[in-house]
Amino acid sequence: MNSQGTISRELALRIGLAARALPDTDAKRLFKVLTDCVGLPLTEEKISGINLHALKTAQSGEFSNIEEGLLKKAMHLLKHDAETLVTLKPTIMPYVDGDMPGSVRIACASNDAVNVDGHFGSCSQFMIYQVSADDARLIDSRNTDSPEGLDSDDKNRYRAELIHDCKVIYMASVGGPAAAKIVKLGIHPMKLSSVESIADIIAQLQTVIAGTPPPWLAKAMGIDAADRFRFEREATG
Repeated sequence: MNSQGTISRELALRIGLAARALPDTDAKRLFKVLTDCVGLPLTEEKISGINLHALKTAQSGEFSNIEEGLLKKAMHLLKHDAETLVTLKPTIMPYVDGDMPGSVRIACASNDAVNVDGHFGSCSQFMIYQVSADDARLIDSRNTDSPEGLDSDDKNRYRAELIHDCKVIYMASVGGPAAAKIVKLGIHPMKLSSVESIADIIAQLQTVIAGTPPPWLAKAMGIDAADRFRFEREATG
């Protein structure tokens, strides 16, 4: 990023945050696409004029295969004040095992701590929530920076082990080898079709918990085998 010195600190921060919202993308890759869109120097005024089509077709379609939901999230990060986004981060609450009977622990792959907007292999953090039918607590935020020198397979294993105590992970996307490592640890992977807020994901999960949870979720919630069989019969009719 040879022209980085011409970018304001605020815009550089936005580019960094937006890059982390896209799979296999660093700030340098995004910088090249943006300069192909609007030329140098990059300014906030120029960035504000970029639309989704321009972002997808720039640099010979560099981002053409990335899901639109992720591209929209990246554009939002590019065009909005980074400091404001940082202040939206929720507060971690105390939790002791047993505090919430019938609850399940979930992980959300996130870059902004507010949305499920992260690729499993490149998100900046896992937001860990304990969720029951009528309560939800953020109990941890786990940074995903891995030790230096790991290959991609070891990085996937490292990330999966970060959430070993969770029963479900919600993410924007995940590769096959990484998904296999997640499943091996007994974690149920949930790949979303578009970016969704963590609050919406929790609300949807609470509706399922309060109704007829599928057998795998009932087991994760600590429901005994007899009741899990009842849930399975109800689900299959």
